[in-house]
Amino acid sequence: MAIKDKKEQRRSRIKMRIRKIVTGTAERPRLTVFRSNKEIYVQLIDDLTGKTLAAASSLSEDINSQKVTKMEQSKLVGKAIAEKASQAGIETVVFDRNGYLYHGRVKSLAEAARESGLKF
Repeated sequence: MAIKDKKEQRRSRIKMRIRKIVTGTAERPRLTVFRSNKEIYVQLIDDLTGKTLAAASSLSEDINSQKVTKMEQSKLVGKAIAEKASQAGIETVVFDRNGYLYHGRVKSLAEAARESGLKF
């Protein structure tokens, strides 16, 4: 078994353990994070209807045009999702780290979203 497969299996086990507990509703959607090597994506999901209420990523024009580090990029994405959530009338969310460890880019995104007014 390759190392890559072991890492993917480990993350999927952690992800399933989290998803057993964390579900999003229309009033309190699930804030889920996907982190690739270059980019970071975040969505607000209502699991009851299966709809994405808001989304932000480091690929958006205003964030991608700035030449910043990946940590600063994730802070900008956290601020962007908090703004989109407030526009949609969402104040509280449930955080889903999606199997990633809560440090680095995932942590900076979550802290920036909290500072911008999201409660979780």
